[in-house]
Parts: sequence; C-alpha cells; structure tokens
Amino acid sequence: MEDFNSIANRLSSFFFLCILLLLANAASEKTRYHDFVIQATPVKRLCKIHNAITVNGQFPGPTLEVNNGDTLVIKVVNRAQYNVTIHWHGVRQIRTGWADGPEFITQCPIRPGKSYTYRFTIQGQEGTLWWHAHSSWLRATVYGALIIHPKEGENYPFPKPRRETPILLGEWWNANPIDVVRQATRTGAAPNVSDAYTINGQPGDLYKCSKHDTTIVHVDSGETNLLRVINAGLNQQLFFTVANHNLNVVGADASYVKPFTTSVLMLGPGQTTDVLIKADQPPARYYMAARAYASAQGAPFDNTTTTAILEYKSASCSSNCVKTSPVFPSLPAYNDTATATAFTTKFRSPRKVKVPTEIDENLFFTVGLGLQNCPRGASSSNCQGPNGTRFAASMNNVSFVLPSNYSLLQAHHQGIAGVFSTDFPANPAVKFDYSGNVSPSLWQPIRGTKLYKLKYGARVQVVLQGTSIFTAENHPIHLHGYDFYIIAEGFGNFNPKTDTAKFNLVDPPLRNTASVPVKGWAVIRFVADNPGVWLMHCHLDVHITWGLGMAFLVEDGVSELESLEAPPLDFPVC
Repeated sequence: MEDFNSIANRLSSFFFLCILLLLANAASEKTRYHDFVIQATPVKRLCKIHNAITVNGQFPGPTLEVNNGDTLVIKVVNRAQYNVTIHWHGVRQIRTGWADGPEFITQCPIRPGKSYTYRFTIQGQEGTLWWHAHSSWLRATVYGALIIHPKEGENYPFPKPRRETPILLGEWWNANPIDVVRQATRTGAAPNVSDAYTINGQPGDLYKCSKHDTTIVHVDSGETNLLRVINAGLNQQLFFTVANHNLNVVGADASYVKPFTTSVLMLGPGQTTDVLIKADQPPARYYMAARAYASAQGAPFDNTTTTAILEYKSASCSSNCVKTSPVFPSLPAYNDTATATAFTTKFRSPRKVKVPTEIDENLFFTVGLGLQNCPRGASSSNCQGPNGTRFAASMNNVSFVLPSNYSLLQAHHQGIAGVFSTDFPANPAVKFDYSGNVSPSLWQPIRGTKLYKLKYGARVQVVLQGTSIFTAENHPIHLHGYDFYIIAEGFGNFNPKTDTAKFNLVDPPLRNTASVPVKGWAVIRFVADNPGVWLMHCHLDVHITWGLGMAFLVEDGVSELESLEAPPLDFPVC
C-alpha cells in the first residue's frame, strides 16, 4: 500500500494542476469595454436624407465580437431626443436582469443627456446574437451583430471557415419610424409598412438611388465561408437565399444545430441562422436576396426585395463580372407557408439533450390580434381600425400594458405595490376554436400589467397557440433571459391527447425565438433557473406595441448564486 506522504504528494499535484487549469481558463476570459453614443445622424437611403438615430454614427451599429466566457461592459450615452434602452437579444443574463434592456420591464429608459453602463457575462453560448434598441421603434436603425466565438483554444464543431460575414436583414422607412408608430397609436390603425428591406443597411440595386451602395460580399473560389444571418427587421418574417448556392445550416440563436442543407432560409424578426456557404460555382456575381414571408391573409406588407452581391474575387471575374448583371435567385412566394414550415421543422440539436420531462407548470397561451371598441367620447380619427375600432393584441386575452413610473424588475426587487399583479392566466379563460372562426364576443382583450410567477427551478412547458381573431399570422415569440427547447409545432388547435405524440424529447433545437405557425401552435420547454422579470413577446414590433406580450416573474432560489444581483449604482430612474 502507498504510504501517507506518497498519497499526499499526489493529491497536492492534482490540486496544483486544477488551480493551473482554473487560472488558465480565467486568463482566457476577458472583459471587453465599449462606448455606445446614441445620436441623430444624417443617413441617405432611397434618394432622401433622414436624421436617423444611430450608435456612434453607424448604421447598422458596431459589430461586437466576444468569446464564450467574456464579460461585456458597455456604456450607453444618450445624445438623441428620445428615451432609449439597449437589449442584448438572446444573452441569458444569468442573475444580471438589470442589463437585459427592455424599457419598463427591467429598467427605466435612458433619458436624453443621461447614460447607463450595461455589465454582463456570456455564459455557455456560442454563435450569433445581436443587440438592438428596446424602446418604441428605435430598433429600426439602432441595432448590430453580437458574435460569440468559442473560448480561446477551442474550435467550432465544423471545419473553420475561411472568413465570416454578418448579414443583417433590416427594414427602412422613408420617414421617422417614431412618427410612424406614434401615428398608428393615435389613430388605432395599422402602421404604414416599410419602404424597403436592407442587407447590412443597404437596400440594394432594385431600389431607386441604391445601386452604387449595394452590399458586396467577396469570396475566393473553392473556399467555405460562414454567413451569420440576422433578421433585424421590425415587422416582417423574411425569406433569404443566395443564387445557385446551397446553404449548410450549422447554428441558430447562438446554439449549434445538427447540420442540414437548404436553398432558402426563413427568419422571423429576432432570429439568427448561421450557414456555411461554399464558393463552388463558376466565378461570377450572384445575388443574395431577401423578401417577405407574409402569412397574414389580406394584411398589407412591404412586397419589395432587398439584394446584396456575392462576388468571386478571381482575376477572370474581376475584369468581366462588373459588366454583367448578377445571377438572380428563385425566391418562394410571399405566402409560401409550406417552405417556411419545411425549414423551421428541420432544426435539431447536434446530440441528445436534457429536455425537462416532468413538468411543474403546464401553461397554455393564446397569441394573436384583437380589436378594441372605440372608447366612449373618442373621435372617429382615433378609431381607424376595422369598422371604427382600434387594433389590439394579446396573450390569453390580456393586452399587456407597460408601467411608466417603475420598471417591473425594480418594483419586484423593491417590493413596490400597485405596479403589476401576478394573476396572468395559465390558460385562456374561455376555450374556443382558436384557429378557426372566432366569435366576435372574444375579440375584445382586457388591458393589464399581469405577470406569471414561477418558483426558482420550476420545469415549464408553454403551448403557444395562434388565434384567428381578425387575421391569423406567423408570430415570432421571443423569451428574454432564457433559451428554450422547441419540442413540437403544428397546425390547427393543439390537442394534448394526440399532439403530445409528436413531441421531440431527444434532440429538439434550443432557441430564444420561436416562429408560431400561422393558424397553428408551438410547444416550448425550459427550466426557470434565472431569477428576475423576463418579458415574453411577439417580435413583430407592431404587435408588442398593441400588447402582444406578458412577463414571467422568476423568484430567487436558496443560495446567492440562485438570486438576482443588486442593481448597479447608475441604474436609470423614471
């Protein structure tokens, strides 16, 4: 048998090695500092110059690159005329809910002339996320990519691409977006649709005055590149494709997926998709293009097409390609739900994952539009929705109302009464034919600031059921503070007796934004292991403006590491 000294020496060496590994890991994790100045900047698009709200004078805003495990410290100075907040879309914000950013949910806005510093750590996430304003419609121009690389010394689960390119899909109005939403709020009607879509801030050469500024992505023949595609649009799901090139999907919402090949992507606002593209075509110029997936029958939408150009850099191409038009791709029809569904249902996690199987909170949320009767004494000019009504939207027939004197997280943390209630319904009060013809008696949602309380560690399942009130539509539902597994989706009304057989509890995808099919449903699961107040809402901004949202209040756990951190000293006040 070994003597005591020999065992002690071996244990000492083991602990020393552990300390070295911990120190090496800590040394590779950096704190990255940035300054964001929110300001009005002259931006020319579609032949006109607008004073757009930007970050550091850039549109889109700066791309942030970090490694998994890094900490970000971002000072935001507001030199614009509007209140502003910044949301780090998809970042888990473990215990740092004060940095999440949605206005009046986790913080009061940063007033003009004021500043606030966001501090948070990236924990266990790799891939593509993004950041954007979360105050009114400022995110029309205030957004940028957030790229999370693996930890130093670690690799992608696929061969390293030659180069990486963020592809930010956006929407552009030939107007001040704040004026657009204010007019809609005043009239109760739907807001004007955008005048163009953009790729990396440029509409592309199918629009007036845009040809010379079209985004160009260069490639070398034979190389494989990584495109990080982000739908930063306000109100529109988008199809995206590259002429004559296949797209190999390898990630979405900062999670890796089981690779699959497709010719077209469909992204709802808020969603990201990482694709590998191989330059295996004859050297030439090929259009990248995006246009609407418009699932709401009869609703107006921007039916234009934005383009960028994939340009091969070979000598033969550089001299000849500019003389010829780029190859144009085939895009799905605007209402091609079959293509959208075929794409979204291909996603799988790369391997077997731990999906919650025993459920503590079994929730059923209807999501969709509604109409409010014209308030007594109101002018007809304030009720320009269908048949003299005002548009509304809701979850479980509750149209979400933001507070104005405190943020929800502040009210929860400080025990301030009267700001919200915790009686958001776990199920709709009335069962009906959700995806069929809905009785007009069910069109009127109630208004309220209602939260649903979850105990720390609760295992949660949410059925997100689309409704056909006024019109059915595909809804991109985003949950702040969490990733979740999408274990099933389908059309019609969710039936627990038959549809549970469709649940994928082996390798479902991990997402932060789920596309709930038009006249259909999706089922998500997550563990409530992040304390705070977390908004869940439709990422079509017109719908959250109308109230299509709710919030979870996740209680603290037992230990300090299961509890919300204290608010920072420079936390904005209302």
